[in-house]
Amino acid sequence: MNDAAHDLHAPHFIGIGGAGMSGLAKILAVRGAKVSGSDSKESETVLALKALGADVHVGHAAENVPAGTSSVVISSAIRADNPELAAAHERGIPVVHRSDALAALMGGRRALAVAGTHGKTTTTSMLAVSLAELGLEPSYAIGGDLDAPGSNAHHGVGEIFVAEADESDRSFHKYAPEVAIILNVELDHHANYASMDEIYESFETFVARIVPGGTLVISADQAGARELTSRLRDRHALRIVTVGAAEDADVRVVSVTARGMTSEVTVLFGGEELTFTVSVPGRHYAHNAVAALAAGAALGVPATELAKALGSYTGVRRRLQLKGEAGGVQVIDSYAHHPTEMTADLEAIREAADGRVLVVFQPHLFSRTQQLAEEMGQALALADASVVLDIYPAREDPIPGVTSELIIDAAQRAGADVRAEHAFAAAPALLAGLARPGDLVLTMGAGDVTNLGPEILEHLSNVATKA
Repeated sequence: MNDAAHDLHAPHFIGIGGAGMSGLAKILAVRGAKVSGSDSKESETVLALKALGADVHVGHAAENVPAGTSSVVISSAIRADNPELAAAHERGIPVVHRSDALAALMGGRRALAVAGTHGKTTTTSMLAVSLAELGLEPSYAIGGDLDAPGSNAHHGVGEIFVAEADESDRSFHKYAPEVAIILNVELDHHANYASMDEIYESFETFVARIVPGGTLVISADQAGARELTSRLRDRHALRIVTVGAAEDADVRVVSVTARGMTSEVTVLFGGEELTFTVSVPGRHYAHNAVAALAAGAALGVPATELAKALGSYTGVRRRLQLKGEAGGVQVIDSYAHHPTEMTADLEAIREAADGRVLVVFQPHLFSRTQQLAEEMGQALALADASVVLDIYPAREDPIPGVTSELIIDAAQRAGADVRAEHAFAAAPALLAGLARPGDLVLTMGAGDVTNLGPEILEHLSNVATKA
């Protein structure tokens, strides 16, 4: 098979287990491509790909790239000295960025791209689940799993393709959607953007890629989104639909009422009130659902039907995902790693929790910590007590003087009860010792802090058994 300008009939993915890469590999495998790849470790995602017939190696080596490979697919996280990338260059195998591969997969479909500094995965997931619930058989590529390893992507027979549009490395400039969502516009990804002006320019480039006569759904509430909208008003070939609680919003959120771990949302849509349930807590998730509603309607899906279908969305892994309960303590996992996300999730959990909210937070990236430590500390002040781990480096090298202590100092200035834990393995026992029945423990961050949830539950069980 051949997709657009890139030959993807026998692709090799470096880092195939990653959230974005694994989804593309899955779709291509289902479409009949001969998929191979490598990842640094075995995982449930890797096993799911192997079950689809992908040839996946654990570890990176030049010999992992099979003979007959038509292209090597990489993400921005792959370093230039990766041996498989070097082998591709030596053998003259075309190297394709993940975003180009996704753009090729979207070719010939009615593309709906979800962009924004926060909320992309949740909103894309809401659309994927609700459109599938309506029998529209969408294809989708999401930055997280819905309910099982490998559920971050699907090849559907319908005409709609829903995908996250990642601004972090400007790769969302590759897409040409019929409908786009911009949830918010904030300064993040400091290694790639030096200022808000650069961020606005990047989002303007993305908007310019919307097909003529297409639709942009954008927040009417968030300051950066409103500024971007003001810069776009002269785009006559573009239909702009604003959504939010602001009085001037085209689709206005009238109310969001917390119902435990769900929310009841009422919107004014087309001059009529429409009420539906969102099965995850928090005002920000409710607003994501309203953006999904407006975008689906722009594709011609009846709003009343889509609103009802949105209630079938029950969450995505790592987005306020309940990991379990032990000793009367709930443990919930959050992917939040930017201060805005941290604040939103903590406020949502605060509404849903009966007892105290305890957080174990793992900062993600040295560059983000350097720029946003003060705001992260302020967000942690919303918890009753916090434990801060060392920085998860991901793709970055350390920056002198940048440690998690910057966040701890900021949190203490904001009045937070916060402490450091430099030994990752010691964190579960520490959290279990702090918690008491009725409390809620939140594991928060984009790194491997997610692995602590089951261990915390085990320690809580042991404490309860001895009591």
